[in-house]
Amino acid sequence: GRPRRCGWLDMVALRHAAMINGLTGIAITKLDILDGLKEVKICTSYKCDGDKLDNFPADASVLERCEPNFESFPGWKESTSGLKEYDSLPENAKSYLKAIEDMLGVEVQMISTGPGRDELISLKDQF
Repeated sequence: GRPRRCGWLDMVALRHAAMINGLTGIAITKLDILDGLKEVKICTSYKCDGDKLDNFPADASVLERCEPNFESFPGWKESTSGLKEYDSLPENAKSYLKAIEDMLGVEVQMISTGPGRDELISLKDQF
């Protein structure tokens, strides 16, 4: 695919979105772009004016002063591209996905592993 700039997952914003929208499940897309990274990170809180913020600020002027606090997880060298079974994922990828579920309090229900429609791991029947 074409080159992209991707940022780390912002769990503070995602928790806020989950709360506002009443999420019961989440799809993780582009897992395959993390292949080969030594570590992967999740923003777990913000630092603003010396304070730690666990919740998404209601005021945009506060948000623009925030810096992310990250938790790091071991990356994986194995390719996830095109995988269709959860059990085929590298153990570190599974641990990363479990951390997302634990932090968010919502199940990961789908994982995309490539650009194709069929490059998908479905963990729960959606229909």
